[in-house]
Amino acid sequence: MSVAFRREGDDEHLEPKFELPIPVGPNLVTARGLEMIKGQVAALQNKVAGLTDETALKIAKRDLRYWNTRQSTAELPPVPNGEKVEFGTCVTFLLNGKEKTLSIVGDDEADAAKALISFSAPISRALMGLEPGDYSDFAGKEDAIEILSVAVIG
Repeated sequence: MSVAFRREGDDEHLEPKFELPIPVGPNLVTARGLEMIKGQVAALQNKVAGLTDETALKIAKRDLRYWNTRQSTAELPPVPNGEKVEFGTCVTFLLNGKEKTLSIVGDDEADAAKALISFSAPISRALMGLEPGDYSDFAGKEDAIEILSVAVIG
């Protein structure tokens, strides 16, 4: 029988397991984000210690490698003063006439459903450096953004 028709085993047909992708750029975190990362590391360390299933153990170890890397590379920038939009601020603004409020946080803390937006997101980059009363272009529209207020995330 030809080698082309022979199968070594079921494992050769399984999807490969890749490392979790690390976001490009600095790993800026808020104090809350750093605590979340530490919590993930602790939870995964406990999970790994209790697992016996080989597949589940491989997945948990992969996740632990990701969170250990995120913890070791975390950068806690200085607390902003709240005068302009920066990492670690909550900003209320008008976007094409509709009021929105977003908090600018790190990549791992981002959760659009909770209005926590990564500092690397396009809207965050458009808002950075603006102060209340400032206007900015966004998505090809002139003066699409008007800053109403800026506060430090508490």
